[in-house]
Amino acid sequence: MTQAPTPTPDTVRRLVRSLLGGSAESDVRPVAAVAGSATWWVGPRHVLRLAPDREAAVRQRRELRLRELVRPAVPVALPTSVAHGEWAPGLTYTLDAKVPGGSGEDHEVSALGEADLAALLTGLREVSVRQAETFGVPRAAPRSLEALRQSAERAARRLAEADEFDAARPERLTRAAAAQLAAQPGAAVLVHRGLSGDHLVVSADGRVRGVLGWTEAVLGDPAEDIASLALSVGSPAAVRAATLAGYGARPCLRGLWLARCDTLVQLAAALAGRASEAPPPVPPLPLPLLRTRLRRAWEPILLERVTELREDGPEDGPQANSEDTPDGPQT
Repeated sequence: MTQAPTPTPDTVRRLVRSLLGGSAESDVRPVAAVAGSATWWVGPRHVLRLAPDREAAVRQRRELRLRELVRPAVPVALPTSVAHGEWAPGLTYTLDAKVPGGSGEDHEVSALGEADLAALLTGLREVSVRQAETFGVPRAAPRSLEALRQSAERAARRLAEADEFDAARPERLTRAAAAQLAAQPGAAVLVHRGLSGDHLVVSADGRVRGVLGWTEAVLGDPAEDIASLALSVGSPAAVRAATLAGYGARPCLRGLWLARCDTLVQLAAALAGRASEAPPPVPPLPLPLLRTRLRRAWEPILLERVTELREDGPEDGPQANSEDTPDGPQT
């Protein structure tokens, strides 16, 4: 197999000048300070993403089509490709206009920002599953919460021994609760599967202005996006946004526990110096970020204490009717 070339600043400058002309920005720098980075800032207005292998090229081609399908359905900005093609044989690129705003890791999401997230979740649910499939978006089976629960319990014990987690916390996912929170059949929607802080573009006033990183999108369990938001903005805000989007108690609580179990497994794996067991596969994350995500995911919410799940449909069950809702307690 031919090894893919390694992108260099000169490679990027030549490509950008061929796209934007001889007067194009010569200020190029990798987004991540690692050798062979696949994502580059191009001046103050553009981002260049280079597919490092053929599998990534397939995902990037799919992403370009998917963004155009999703764009009319959501109220936030998605990246727009100024140019796209191949930067090496079989390897694609897209030069995107930068979405104005900062990283969700650097700006706290406001109440209006939570409404933006709710509208995002609503829009994703309204995207045609059949049309997304024609674009090559794969289906992903819901994860087993019971299997994840068992991994998380082992991880919690290791973290407690390392003084990283209080194993005596009152919140605990039982075997019975994991069974009750199993994904419901026929509930597949378009799932971004990576609504992390670095994929949320947030303005200084806390509004969510854009969403990046659509290469890992799948048709699957909407609780995965609720879980991602719990890691990014905290569990109470994630549940409020999901509730505003029309999701009932079951998917909200399932997302909450996916996030909590993931953070335990990922932090324990990082401390042990090995790759995380929890999907989707991600590059190694720094320990401070993993600790922050664990704290956000384990923020208490009243919904989990007052909800009694029933054997109803995926959107049935009581809505969050406490401080977890934007309007506060109901009478």
